Amino acid sequence: MENTEYNSLNLSPAVEEKMIEDAFNDVLDGYLKSNHRKKVEIIKRAYNFAKSAHSGIRRRSGEPYILHPIAVAKIVSQEIGLGSTSICSALLHDVVEDTEYTVEDIRINFGDKIAQIVDGLTKISGGIFGDKASLQAENFRKLLLSMAEDVRVILIKMADRLHNMRTLGSMLPSKQYKIAGETLYIYAPLAHRLGLFAIKTELEDLSLKYQHPDKYNDIKQKIAQSEAQREHAFEHFAAPIRADLDKMGLKYTINARVKSIFSIWRKMEMKHLDFEGVYDLYAVRIVFDCDNEEDEKKICWNIYTIITEHYRLHPFRIRDWLSTPKPNGYQALHVTVMGDDGNWVEVQIRSRKMDDIAERGFAAHWKYKIGESEEETELEEWLKKITDILKDPTPSGIDLLDTIKLNLYSHDISIFTPKGDLITFPKGATVLDVAYSLHTELGSHAIAGKVNHKLVPISYVLHSGDQVEVLTSATQQPEQEWLGMVKTAKATNRIQAQLKKEKKKIIDAGEQKVIKALEKSKPDDISKYIDKLMAYFHMSQRDDLFYAVGLETIVLTPSVLKTAFKQKQNEKKSSILNKLWLFSDKKKNNNQSEPVKKEGKKLNFKEIYVLKTENGIKNYEIAPCCSPIPGDDVVGYVDDNNHVVVHKMDCGIASKLKSTFGNRLIATKWEESPLVSTFLTTISIEGIDRMGILRELIHEISINMAIDMRKLNIEAKDGIFKCSMVLKVSDAKIVDRLCRQIKKIDGVKKAVRIS
Repeated sequence: MENTEYNSLNLSPAVEEKMIEDAFNDVLDGYLKSNHRKKVEIIKRAYNFAKSAHSGIRRRSGEPYILHPIAVAKIVSQEIGLGSTSICSALLHDVVEDTEYTVEDIRINFGDKIAQIVDGLTKISGGIFGDKASLQAENFRKLLLSMAEDVRVILIKMADRLHNMRTLGSMLPSKQYKIAGETLYIYAPLAHRLGLFAIKTELEDLSLKYQHPDKYNDIKQKIAQSEAQREHAFEHFAAPIRADLDKMGLKYTINARVKSIFSIWRKMEMKHLDFEGVYDLYAVRIVFDCDNEEDEKKICWNIYTIITEHYRLHPFRIRDWLSTPKPNGYQALHVTVMGDDGNWVEVQIRSRKMDDIAERGFAAHWKYKIGESEEETELEEWLKKITDILKDPTPSGIDLLDTIKLNLYSHDISIFTPKGDLITFPKGATVLDVAYSLHTELGSHAIAGKVNHKLVPISYVLHSGDQVEVLTSATQQPEQEWLGMVKTAKATNRIQAQLKKEKKKIIDAGEQKVIKALEKSKPDDISKYIDKLMAYFHMSQRDDLFYAVGLETIVLTPSVLKTAFKQKQNEKKSSILNKLWLFSDKKKNNNQSEPVKKEGKKLNFKEIYVLKTENGIKNYEIAPCCSPIPGDDVVGYVDDNNHVVVHKMDCGIASKLKSTFGNRLIATKWEESPLVSTFLTTISIEGIDRMGILRELIHEISINMAIDMRKLNIEAKDGIFKCSMVLKVSDAKIVDRLCRQIKKIDGVKKAVRIS
């Protein structure tokens, strides 16, 4: 977090001192109310040490810096539920990075454990992500490896990120986009996997708030406006269930939990719905007290029986995480039933302990003092998977991120081995994943599988509950195509390692062939002529040449060598290639207007960059992956040529850029009232087919709204029509207005803009 000596709050020293003391006492009061052992003395020492170390330093907002570690300590204690060791580590987490104190000073004053945690936090400080993808990948490895050492490191880091997100308003817009994007891309999935549901939800909502402020505020307002109607529907739904639960003599709570703003927004985006179209706006949660842990599952199923006696069950939407908890320790029974109003309602049933673990994840285990529990074993298993991912020493930063994210956010399935052992895999895993999870040799020689006693290929995608047997052959070897068949990091890394080993054999054989061929024709300076061969075949590395020769895609006959070593021939070829390159580059610039900002001129990242068109030339480029148009929430990425490339804020590629090249992001805004329709966009229309509906659509678009239509595809089948149109527009507001108008046409059920 950036610091500054400027105090924008203009508070007197006495008022500031009281503010700091009150904040720390709030942390202490919360700790004393917990069931942790009361180690108050060491917490007070850590506070005084940190306060002295950070004396005179301020955050960008102007407040004393010490308020940040105090706030992190409060989250660690009261929202995650950790004890004195973690509170002290949170108070001290920035001391080594920001002051002259060392880890050794922490060790002398507070012991080995706190020093180890602070050291882990210092190694991953300053944000996970560096300026370069390779550096960022290395920092991310440190984050996960420190987590494997002591999970409290990542829990405190989560608290640190949550407080930074809560106070993000004082940062520059470009920094807001970077931190919010990074949070959504990595920290929210990590929180999800660790079972920190409340923190994951808040991180997602805050990321949305800074990336799409208008949409965030709109959904928030609509949730508030619909509260009375929602409360009435819930009370009507809950009344008969309450009566029966009271008869059971249970101590319980039943309430309606509204979907998070981010979840609602994501559903609206993915399914092209408006707010009113999101019917599962809330879920009902029943949480009961139970002194005897052995009775918890039985009570859950008794409550399930009560619910299904009153309401009709959705047979395909029962989720039993009682028998097989999620890898993050989550246990509950979910059932979806139809209410009297005809809408589906999800009911979540769990005990008080299950609820605590659901909200706080593994951190809640300290509260329940489970020790070497089944849930902690699950955490160990997950950390082993993460370690597997980190074993490959040279992935690019983005590849590493993608692999990690896939494993963090994946929904899990459980399969059985022939002996009845239960193994968890990410959704989409195949027979080949199972083979590699059991043993590398089994994976290398896999030829097929038997799923539920039926013969299937190794690429067969598994489902929860499948029983899987792997069939092998001694002659089978890994192939390049296998990388597209697997979902787990372990299988990917093993296949890549084996392919690399095979490639090395081919490279060595190719090298011998090259040397042998050159010894016959040019024995005097073999190294020089290898370089000439590389230039002739346009290869940048020797291994590429050797590999091609080893595979025999290049055969070094005497005539080939003779041609390669003719200098004039090479110069001519190079000249032709240069002309082709210049032509293609010129052609590219004709298709995409060259930015007004010329290479070499520095952009001011502290200012908001206005996207505009002057004399028909744009000062930006449109990213083809998401094709934003004026009115969309966008972010600029400054490429190697100092060009500003504009992405939609929620574009998948933009998410990666925020996480890997945050220092290249620039806050952007569209110029006011663009008059010329120069942007292409696509809308999708669906509805009931009838005579004349196409004529009405075209009339509305071309005549009433005078929009330029560039492409039209329409298909009708079984009384339903689907239509796709490419239109030329000036901004997103026109598209929104058009969709509203089209939906007024008789028979049209859906009209949305698609990326």
